Amino acid sequence: MVDLLFKKVEYYLNKLLEDIAMGEIGLPDIQRPFVWNRAQVRDLFDSMYRGYPVGTLLFWESGLSGRHRKLGLDAKQKSPRLLIIDGQQRLTALYAAMRGVPIVDKNFSKRRLKVAFNPLEERFEVANAAIERNPAWIADISALWAPNTNLLVFSNGYLGGLQAKRGLSQGERGRILDAINKLYTLQQYPFSALEISSNANEEQVSDIFVRINSKGRSLNQADFILTLMSVFWDEGRVALERFAQAAQTPSEDGRPSPYNPYFQPSPDQLLRVVVALAFRRARLTHVYAILRGKDLETGEFSEVVRERQFELLRSAQAYALDLQNWHDFLHVIKLAGYTHKSLILSETALVYNYALWLIGRRDFGVPEPQLRSIIARWFFMTALTGRYTGSSESRMEQDLAMLRGGRGPESFAAALEREIQAVLTPDFWSVTLPNQLESSGARTPAQAAYYAALVLLDAPVLYSHMKVRDLLSSNVQPVRQALERHHLFPRSYLRKLGVEDWLINQVANFTVVEWRDNIEISDRPPSSYAPALEQRFTPEEIERMYHHHALATAWYSMDYNEFLEDRRVRMAEIIKQGYQSLP
Repeated sequence: MVDLLFKKVEYYLNKLLEDIAMGEIGLPDIQRPFVWNRAQVRDLFDSMYRGYPVGTLLFWESGLSGRHRKLGLDAKQKSPRLLIIDGQQRLTALYAAMRGVPIVDKNFSKRRLKVAFNPLEERFEVANAAIERNPAWIADISALWAPNTNLLVFSNGYLGGLQAKRGLSQGERGRILDAINKLYTLQQYPFSALEISSNANEEQVSDIFVRINSKGRSLNQADFILTLMSVFWDEGRVALERFAQAAQTPSEDGRPSPYNPYFQPSPDQLLRVVVALAFRRARLTHVYAILRGKDLETGEFSEVVRERQFELLRSAQAYALDLQNWHDFLHVIKLAGYTHKSLILSETALVYNYALWLIGRRDFGVPEPQLRSIIARWFFMTALTGRYTGSSESRMEQDLAMLRGGRGPESFAAALEREIQAVLTPDFWSVTLPNQLESSGARTPAQAAYYAALVLLDAPVLYSHMKVRDLLSSNVQPVRQALERHHLFPRSYLRKLGVEDWLINQVANFTVVEWRDNIEISDRPPSSYAPALEQRFTPEEIERMYHHHALATAWYSMDYNEFLEDRRVRMAEIIKQGYQSLP
């Protein structure tokens, strides 16, 4: 007989909501970012009303003793017997919409989830101003289950309001009463739940989740760990979320905050930084072991080890969330030429570079000028090559492993420098990079690196005395973007020549110009607009401008395919020069 790690339990919806309210079921997400859109909430109620299945819930018996914090919506409630592993968004939606409890959206703003119902049409909709003025709708179905609601009084009140507006036949009155009663009885909707035994460890629970969850919004490793933090170290999770929330908008009182125009991290991204700093690990699965007090080197468990590892986690998190450390790091990203959010294509690269910055500063004591230099060049390399895309955890594990056993500032810088040299070889600059620029993607790492290089080289905008650096400022939000991407060989012109779109939209056919020039150039062939624009500048200015913008003299007279091939090589050289200009 197989020893089962779970049991199947049947619930009615009202029992689930009651257990959440009492804290029997831990639903930490009721006060944390809710990611479903309102249409998904509407569709959930519609499916239940029609009698459709809406999925199985997955719980984990917590096995918590009294010393763990108490969850729920009331500090007097009991510690949760069950943790929600799969079904958090469904239960949050149902609890918030039926109990009238505000949720926190992805922007960390509180709002109500109001679902409306039309009894005559038996249709659900997201509440809006028009629906709220229309007596044919129950504008907020939570009123139906409010503690003081009498179903008969509620139904008669709805009928009276609609009767005064349009009149009702006897048949319509009967259909409306049946629909309202059917909606009311949704609280008896049955749910099946699989409750995993408290004897299962975190790795097993995670594996179970991954194996059975095949659709809907998947709970990733970070979600799972943050849920565990709600139980084992809630102060830590709250600190991550407050930092993430404060990074969304400038502080109203002018006090220092994590806000910046480049990167608004999520709690799970910050968690990755903390884990990397505390334990030199990139894989979040290692946090499961940390929560259980497992020594990552010996594999043994003990309370002493658990307390020691939690102290490491606390210390690392305090250091990672230090505003001085945070903003000092963001200055390094600007130093690398990435002065605008549009140039940053990988937030994961920012996350892991921040972790390395902190490790270098705290653990290796790298002097500030040297640390800024090596991290700026490391970030440029990782952004240019897409180092942390794909299997980013595995890549970062390898990078962290380079630092093990090292001591002192020079060992840190030498380890990163060796890897930079191994990646950015002469062949990379002359062969690999030009080939990577043979792309028609709207945003590519090589193209972003090219614009960053223009910033580093203090290059002017094409056919302008303004600098790319100045017009890429993140501190200005004009009606129109100061810089616009422009086809050097305009789209309409090339289409008339029979050139296909994938070739028209090659990276090498784009540059940045001022928006006024973009309008003036319009769809004119380059042989028409370029010589006229050249008249604004001296021959020396044109030579420098064309050098930075990777353009040959009289480029506008070249065959289009020849132009693309030539410009890719020139762009790669400018990117190289930009990188080499870093301190």
